Amino acid sequence: MPLIKLDIPAGVYSHGTPLDSKGRWIDASLVRWTNNAPQPIGGWLPLSDGSSSVQLSTASYGVPRGAHAWISNSGAPYMAVGTYNSVHILDGNGNITNITPSGITVGLAEASENFGYGGGNYGQGLYGVPRQSDGVLSAATNWRLDNWGQNLVGCSDADGRLYELDLATFITTPTTNMAAIANSPSANKSLVVTAERFIFALGASGNPRLVQWCDKENNTEWTPSITNEAGDLELQTTGEIVCAERVRGRTLILTTEDAWVAAYQGPPIVYGFQKIGTSCGVVGRNMSSAVGPTAFWMGEKDFFYYDGSTARVLPCEVHDKVFTEMNADRISHGFCLANQQFSEVWWFYPGDGSNENNRYVVYDYNENHWTVGEIDRCCGVDKGAFNEPLWVAPNGIFYRQETGYAHGGSSPYVESGPINIQDGENVVRVIELIPEEETQGQMQVSFKTSFYPNGAEYTHGPYDPSNPTAVRFTGRQFKMTVTADDGANWRFGDIRLRINSGGQR
Repeated sequence: MPLIKLDIPAGVYSHGTPLDSKGRWIDASLVRWTNNAPQPIGGWLPLSDGSSSVQLSTASYGVPRGAHAWISNSGAPYMAVGTYNSVHILDGNGNITNITPSGITVGLAEASENFGYGGGNYGQGLYGVPRQSDGVLSAATNWRLDNWGQNLVGCSDADGRLYELDLATFITTPTTNMAAIANSPSANKSLVVTAERFIFALGASGNPRLVQWCDKENNTEWTPSITNEAGDLELQTTGEIVCAERVRGRTLILTTEDAWVAAYQGPPIVYGFQKIGTSCGVVGRNMSSAVGPTAFWMGEKDFFYYDGSTARVLPCEVHDKVFTEMNADRISHGFCLANQQFSEVWWFYPGDGSNENNRYVVYDYNENHWTVGEIDRCCGVDKGAFNEPLWVAPNGIFYRQETGYAHGGSSPYVESGPINIQDGENVVRVIELIPEEETQGQMQVSFKTSFYPNGAEYTHGPYDPSNPTAVRFTGRQFKMTVTADDGANWRFGDIRLRINSGGQR
């Protein structure tokens, strides 16, 4: 009675037909892989101000869409989040303060079909007559936030002005709000602070292709002259600028159609711009993230990355699952962030039938595999300024991520595609399961067997693994599902099956 060792590669593969996922993990949630073995992602706990959970009132302010964390000159951590009608700052003690600029233009709390002004081509339809549905969507309002030294700067794509919070003044006078940066352009769509300490206004002055920057170290001087380094350049693109990321030695600018890099050259040119990719547009204002010299982003139908010289398609082993199960009408609600302690980039997005982010897809850029799952988060930041990653749920609660192994009552699981037994030639009887010790008492294993591809499936289990575990199932192929207890720290390592060959069927 031979023993068969199951050797399933790391990561989820859900691309094509179920048989294309033969011998791979096909679905998962709340799971990552280390050295080829699945284990739970870190859990989460609500951030506390010392007496209660930290929560932003979404009834008053809407769902946050945009976040940034940084430290002051004295080393104190801060995090800012923006909503369709406000901006708020969180300090290291869990206190949230409203710092909304006076007179800000209120945007859209969520994406919606635009039946009003600007929602179609000029001259279409009769004046005063409501238009029929034409699929034209207005994106939810997003913020891009950054820090200029210790000061916070930001831009709402609905308002268009560049704002700044003088942190030193805020610390002494907590009623201080963000204020428009003097002389800065208006009607912008986004911003980024470059490594050389220029502010780039993106889609500046109502021109969707214009990049305009202030003088170096002087964000109130925007008019170019022979005595400063302010300037502007209109990109030769058919798309419109969406967002930008700082990468090592460059500033990466992403449009709806292509990708560019800006490299500092000094006066008189100041910045040189180069197109480094076509047909690689980004799908949303917060759907990109930089990791050192590299950046990753989601497009309408593919993932992309910048490798330091050019933009490339990022092969995705869960492509079909992500893009077919996504609510594309609400993709402006999505966001991306790095989880660098685990070499991961996460994208959150609304699943089909959901208006808010409830699903995620993760790329492990060190081990080159993917996974998927379900968590409801609307924005967040990586660890660095704070000791743990801080992610915000659509109900406004701030969560300390990668803390313990409790996942809000949800059970981590991982499910395989078809696994052939002895190449699927013979009917095989499995009589014993021999797991590694780390799997015992913290998870359950179940199997679905079949005799032919797409044939009837028979369910066996769940079994509580022990050494050994008596099982009884027969088939040419099977699928395996591992479901773990919430709160448990487990690792599903090598597993062996003891079999009896049963001849032909």
